[in-house]
Amino acid sequence: MFGMARGGVVCAVFTLVVGGLVGAMTSVACAAEAPRGQQVAAANACMGCHAVDRKLVGPSFQQIAAKYKGDAQAPAKLARKVKDGGSGVWGMIPMPAHQSMNDADIRAVVDWVLAGAPSR
Repeated sequence: MFGMARGGVVCAVFTLVVGGLVGAMTSVACAAEAPRGQQVAAANACMGCHAVDRKLVGPSFQQIAAKYKGDAQAPAKLARKVKDGGSGVWGMIPMPAHQSMNDADIRAVVDWVLAGAPSR
């Protein structure tokens, strides 16, 4: 009887460990499928103030894309806004500066936003 109970415990532990690893691998795979700009935005707390499709503290990424559609200067303007912060464009709530973000990461986020913040 002890051997069967022990075997059941081992099987249950094995199932939990393997299930946890599969879940972790699935999460990593899902994150890897997301566009780089989305990954960088999530890693730098952008999602705390912005959502893809609805206003939070700041405008949605899709609202930003619509506002700057066709503006050839938009990538440079938005990169500067991310780096230096600012206010007045979308209301009185200021956007904080993100001085610690490197230029390549800022560009990835800006390009993703201007593309309409696609999920893939």
